Amino acid sequence: MKNIFIYYLTILTPLAILIWLNKIGAINSTYFVGLLFFYLLIFRTYIDGKRLSDKNVIPKKDIWKMIIPGKHIEYFKEL
Repeated sequence: MKNIFIYYLTILTPLAILIWLNKIGAINSTYFVGLLFFYLLIFRTYIDGKRLSDKNVIPKKDIWKMIIPGKHIEYFKEL
């Protein structure tokens, strides 16, 4: 995932869908908050780690370490 357009499309599309589903009332607030936490803690961690791994900034086995608070800021320029 070295292409910046694909990266931003991948991280923004699920968030836009989640907000849209909440706006039209397809999901209630409890599901919205649960899915938002899943997006922030699991999905973004994996996507950011995968991008850094593909760019050879971190080893593939260290993708899980992106869940540590502050790691996204440490690699902000590479992301």
